[in-house]
Amino acid sequence: MTRNVLFICGKNRRRSPTAEQIFADHPGIEVSSAGVSADADVLVTPELLEWAHLIFVMERTHRSKLTARFKSNLRDTKIVCLDIPDRYAFMDPELVTQLRAKVGRHL
Repeated sequence: MTRNVLFICGKNRRRSPTAEQIFADHPGIEVSSAGVSADADVLVTPELLEWAHLIFVMERTHRSKLTARFKSNLRDTKIVCLDIPDRYAFMDPELVTQLRAKVGRHL
């Protein structure tokens, strides 16, 4: 069975798209990414949250925003906070290293 994995950050410009790209070919999962800020490139929607079996957020504030806005759409979906601050560029090698180390054990 394929699991749907959603990566979430603030604006969906650097951290979550990087995660989506590096895990796109990981066996047994489908991936997507979105942001919780109003000006996110891809905004989190109830449909995306219902699609996801597993959600990774980059910071605790992202989890708080999700649960405040979308509690009914989250059901019992597991949300993992990666504690990765917003200081990396898209595909930054250090960001990629952190994502592989922190996400890999949950997949």
